[in-house]
Amino acid sequence: MKPFESFESFYPYYLSEHRHGRCRLLHFIGTLGVISLLICSTLLGHWMLAALSPVVGYGCAWIGHFVFEKNRPATFTYPLWSLRGDFVMFADILMGDVPLLGDLPEQHFAKQIEPYRLDEATND
Repeated sequence: MKPFESFESFYPYYLSEHRHGRCRLLHFIGTLGVISLLICSTLLGHWMLAALSPVVGYGCAWIGHFVFEKNRPATFTYPLWSLRGDFVMFADILMGDVPLLGDLPEQHFAKQIEPYRLDEATND
């Protein structure tokens, strides 16, 4: 697969890896859990709560990928862009730009990732 040159080119691919509503729901719960833990740890001064953030966030997300999407999380290949993608998708769900449940329509990702998918087919 052709490497992504920017987050803007990566994000449609990221969305394409989150087509199943239950996967997005688990990502949403995990990201909300991370935000909640960071706020609580700051307000209460219990920094061990912040240390639980990766377990809560990635635990929920990876269950979504392995159980529902049946794919490999983008975190393994693009760790920083994937982390940013989690928060952008969380915001997009809150804004109503990405549905929380149900299948993700291809309009969210198909045309934008086409150049990257074509490279993949010719390099095999």
